[in-house]
Amino acid sequence: MAIEATQFKWQERRTTTPDGVYRVLRTAILDGTVPPGGQLRETHIAADLGISRSPLREALTKLEEEGLVVKIPFRGSFVVEVNARDVAEIASIRLLVEPYAAELSAPTLRGPERLRLKQTIEELYRATDTHDIPASIDAHLRFHRLFYEFSGNSALQALWNGWENKLRLYFAVDHPTYSDLHEIAVEHDKLAAIALEGDFDGFRQEMASQFKNALRAQQ
Repeated sequence: MAIEATQFKWQERRTTTPDGVYRVLRTAILDGTVPPGGQLRETHIAADLGISRSPLREALTKLEEEGLVVKIPFRGSFVVEVNARDVAEIASIRLLVEPYAAELSAPTLRGPERLRLKQTIEELYRATDTHDIPASIDAHLRFHRLFYEFSGNSALQALWNGWENKLRLYFAVDHPTYSDLHEIAVEHDKLAAIALEGDFDGFRQEMASQFKNALRAQQ
Protein backbone atom coordinates (compact mmCIF):
# COMPACT_ATOMS: atom_id res chain seq x y z
CA MET A 1 0.00 0.00 0.00
CA ALA A 2 1.54 3.30 -1.07
CA ILE A 3 0.94 6.36 1.07
CA GLU A 4 0.18 9.45 -0.98
CA ALA A 5 1.58 12.83 0.01
CA THR A 6 -1.88 14.25 0.66
CA GLN A 7 -2.14 12.10 3.77
CA PHE A 8 0.48 14.31 5.42
CA LYS A 9 -1.41 17.56 4.74
CA TRP A 10 -2.65 17.64 8.35
CA GLN A 11 0.92 18.55 9.33
CA GLU A 12 0.75 22.30 8.75
CA ARG A 13 4.13 23.00 10.31
CA ARG A 14 6.91 22.58 7.76
CA THR A 15 10.15 21.17 9.08
CA THR A 16 13.52 20.65 7.46
CA THR A 17 15.50 18.93 10.22
CA PRO A 18 15.88 15.14 10.39
CA ASP A 19 14.43 15.14 13.93
CA GLY A 20 11.45 17.19 12.82
CA VAL A 21 10.77 14.91 9.86
CA TYR A 22 11.20 11.89 12.15
CA ARG A 23 8.54 13.24 14.52
CA VAL A 24 6.12 13.92 11.66
CA LEU A 25 6.49 10.42 10.22
CA ARG A 26 6.51 8.71 13.61
CA THR A 27 3.25 10.44 14.55
CA ALA A 28 1.71 9.42 11.21
CA ILE A 29 2.68 5.78 11.88
CA LEU A 30 1.50 5.69 15.48
CA ASP A 31 -1.80 7.49 14.93
CA GLY A 32 -2.68 5.15 12.07
CA THR A 33 -2.33 7.66 9.22
CA VAL A 34 0.21 5.27 7.73
CA PRO A 35 -0.98 1.71 8.45
CA PRO A 36 1.21 -1.37 8.97
CA GLY A 37 2.56 -2.44 5.60
CA GLY A 38 2.08 1.05 4.16
CA GLN A 39 4.82 2.35 1.87
CA LEU A 40 6.51 5.66 2.65
CA ARG A 41 7.25 7.11 -0.77
CA GLU A 42 10.21 9.46 -0.48
CA THR A 43 9.26 11.57 -3.51
CA HIS A 44 5.75 12.28 -2.25
CA ILE A 45 6.74 12.95 1.36
CA ALA A 46 9.65 15.22 0.44
CA ALA A 47 7.38 17.26 -1.84
CA ASP A 48 4.59 17.46 0.73
CA LEU A 49 6.84 18.53 3.60
CA GLY A 50 8.93 20.83 1.41
CA ILE A 51 12.23 19.12 2.23
CA SER A 52 15.17 17.53 0.45
CA ARG A 53 15.79 13.79 0.44
CA SER A 54 18.69 14.04 2.91
CA PRO A 55 16.77 14.81 6.16
CA LEU A 56 14.01 12.43 5.03
CA ARG A 57 16.45 9.56 4.64
CA GLU A 58 17.99 10.31 8.03
CA ALA A 59 14.50 10.25 9.55
CA LEU A 60 13.67 6.94 7.84
CA THR A 61 16.93 5.44 9.12
CA LYS A 62 16.02 6.48 12.68
CA LEU A 63 12.57 4.93 12.28
CA GLU A 64 14.19 1.77 10.96
CA GLU A 65 16.49 1.63 14.01
CA GLU A 66 13.43 2.05 16.23
CA GLY A 67 11.78 -0.93 14.54
CA LEU A 68 8.89 1.00 13.01
CA VAL A 69 10.09 0.96 9.40
CA VAL A 70 11.75 -1.66 7.22
CA LYS A 71 13.71 -0.78 4.08
CA ILE A 72 13.39 -3.30 1.25
CA PRO A 73 16.07 -3.07 -1.48
CA PHE A 74 14.75 -1.80 -4.84
CA ARG A 75 11.26 -1.36 -3.35
CA GLY A 76 11.45 1.36 -0.70
CA SER A 77 10.53 1.95 2.94
CA PHE A 78 7.49 0.35 4.56
CA VAL A 79 5.87 0.48 7.97
CA VAL A 80 6.56 -2.82 9.73
CA GLU A 81 3.51 -5.07 9.76
CA VAL A 82 2.01 -6.29 13.00
CA ASN A 83 1.75 -10.05 13.31
CA ALA A 84 -1.24 -10.76 15.58
CA ARG A 85 0.06 -14.21 16.50
CA ASP A 86 3.43 -12.78 17.57
CA VAL A 87 1.66 -10.26 19.79
CA ALA A 88 -0.51 -13.04 21.27
CA GLU A 89 2.57 -15.12 22.06
CA ILE A 90 4.23 -12.11 23.71
CA ALA A 91 1.07 -11.48 25.75
CA SER A 92 0.98 -15.09 26.96
CA ILE A 93 4.60 -14.85 28.16
CA ARG A 94 4.01 -11.45 29.73
CA LEU A 95 1.17 -12.96 31.80
CA LEU A 96 3.74 -15.28 33.32
CA VAL A 97 6.72 -12.96 33.79
CA GLU A 98 5.33 -9.44 34.27
CA PRO A 99 3.73 -10.17 37.66
CA TYR A 100 7.16 -11.45 38.76
CA ALA A 101 8.80 -8.29 37.39
CA ALA A 102 6.19 -6.25 39.29
CA GLU A 103 6.96 -8.18 42.47
CA LEU A 104 10.71 -7.59 42.11
CA SER A 105 10.29 -3.90 41.30
CA ALA A 106 7.62 -3.14 43.90
CA PRO A 107 10.02 -2.13 46.72
CA THR A 108 11.68 0.41 44.41
CA LEU A 109 8.38 1.67 42.99
CA ARG A 110 6.95 2.04 46.51
CA GLY A 111 10.06 3.97 47.54
CA PRO A 112 12.54 6.06 45.54
CA GLU A 113 10.79 5.68 42.17
CA ARG A 114 7.19 6.11 43.32
CA LEU A 115 7.08 9.63 41.89
CA ARG A 116 8.25 8.32 38.52
CA LEU A 117 5.45 5.74 38.48
CA LYS A 118 2.94 8.44 39.42
CA GLN A 119 4.25 10.75 36.68
CA THR A 120 3.97 8.00 34.07
CA ILE A 121 0.33 7.41 34.98
CA GLU A 122 -0.33 11.17 34.87
CA GLU A 123 1.25 11.28 31.37
CA LEU A 124 -1.02 8.43 30.30
CA TYR A 125 -4.11 10.24 31.61
CA ARG A 126 -3.05 13.46 29.89
CA ALA A 127 -2.40 11.74 26.55
CA THR A 128 -5.59 9.68 26.57
CA ASP A 129 -7.77 12.60 27.67
CA THR A 130 -6.48 14.70 24.76
CA HIS A 131 -6.75 11.71 22.40
CA ASP A 132 -3.03 11.97 21.57
CA ILE A 133 -2.49 8.41 20.36
CA PRO A 134 1.32 8.58 19.83
CA ALA A 135 1.80 10.09 23.30
CA SER A 136 -0.58 7.54 24.86
CA ILE A 137 1.40 4.69 23.27
CA ASP A 138 4.69 6.10 24.57
CA ALA A 139 3.27 6.49 28.10
CA HIS A 140 1.68 3.02 27.94
CA LEU A 141 5.06 1.47 27.11
CA ARG A 142 6.91 3.55 29.72
CA PHE A 143 4.49 2.32 32.38
CA HIS A 144 5.16 -1.37 31.71
CA ARG A 145 8.88 -0.80 31.16
CA LEU A 146 9.18 0.44 34.76
CA PHE A 147 8.44 -3.03 36.15
CA TYR A 148 11.19 -4.62 34.05
CA GLU A 149 13.63 -1.73 34.47
CA PHE A 150 13.47 -1.79 38.27
CA SER A 151 13.23 -5.56 38.63
CA GLY A 152 17.02 -5.79 38.90
CA ASN A 153 16.83 -8.82 36.61
CA SER A 154 18.75 -8.42 33.34
CA ALA A 155 16.95 -11.36 31.71
CA LEU A 156 13.57 -9.70 32.31
CA GLN A 157 14.93 -6.40 30.99
CA ALA A 158 16.19 -8.15 27.83
CA LEU A 159 12.75 -9.70 27.28
CA TRP A 160 11.07 -6.31 27.42
CA ASN A 161 13.66 -4.73 25.10
CA GLY A 162 12.98 -7.48 22.56
CA TRP A 163 9.21 -6.91 22.70
CA GLU A 164 8.91 -3.14 22.83
CA ASN A 165 8.95 -2.30 19.12
CA LYS A 166 6.39 -4.99 18.24
CA LEU A 167 4.19 -3.80 21.08
CA ARG A 168 4.50 -0.20 19.91
CA LEU A 169 3.11 -1.16 16.50
CA TYR A 170 0.40 -3.32 18.05
CA PHE A 171 -0.70 -0.44 20.29
CA ALA A 172 -0.86 1.81 17.20
CA VAL A 173 -3.58 -0.54 15.94
CA ASP A 174 -5.16 -1.29 19.33
CA HIS A 175 -5.44 2.19 20.92
CA PRO A 176 -7.81 3.61 18.27
CA THR A 177 -10.21 0.69 18.89
CA TYR A 178 -11.11 2.07 22.35
CA SER A 179 -14.40 3.95 22.35
CA ASP A 180 -12.97 5.93 25.27
CA LEU A 181 -9.17 6.14 25.27
CA HIS A 182 -9.33 7.36 28.89
CA GLU A 183 -10.10 3.76 29.85
CA ILE A 184 -6.48 2.78 29.12
CA ALA A 185 -5.24 5.19 31.79
CA VAL A 186 -7.83 3.92 34.28
CA GLU A 187 -6.76 0.31 33.65
CA HIS A 188 -3.10 1.13 34.24
CA ASP A 189 -3.82 3.22 37.32
CA LYS A 190 -5.55 0.11 38.70
CA LEU A 191 -2.57 -2.12 37.78
CA ALA A 192 -0.19 0.23 39.59
CA ALA A 193 -2.34 0.24 42.72
CA ILE A 194 -2.53 -3.57 42.75
CA ALA A 195 1.25 -3.88 42.33
CA LEU A 196 1.97 -1.41 45.13
CA GLU A 197 -0.42 -3.32 47.39
CA GLY A 198 1.61 -6.47 46.74
CA ASP A 199 -1.29 -8.45 45.27
CA PHE A 200 0.57 -10.11 42.40
CA ASP A 201 -2.08 -12.77 41.77
CA GLY A 202 -4.52 -9.90 41.37
CA PHE A 203 -2.00 -8.19 39.09
CA ARG A 204 -1.94 -11.26 36.83
CA GLN A 205 -5.75 -11.46 36.78
CA GLU A 206 -6.04 -7.79 35.86
CA MET A 207 -3.46 -8.24 33.09
CA ALA A 208 -5.38 -11.25 31.74
CA SER A 209 -8.54 -9.14 31.60
CA GLN A 210 -6.71 -6.36 29.75
CA PHE A 211 -5.02 -8.80 27.33
CA LYS A 212 -8.21 -10.39 25.97
CA ASN A 213 -7.87 -8.81 22.53
CA ALA A 214 -4.16 -9.59 22.21
CA LEU A 215 -4.59 -13.21 23.29
CA ARG A 216 -7.46 -13.88 20.91
CA ALA A 217 -5.12 -14.53 17.96
CA GLN A 218 -3.58 -17.50 19.76
CA GLN A 219 -6.88 -19.32 20.16
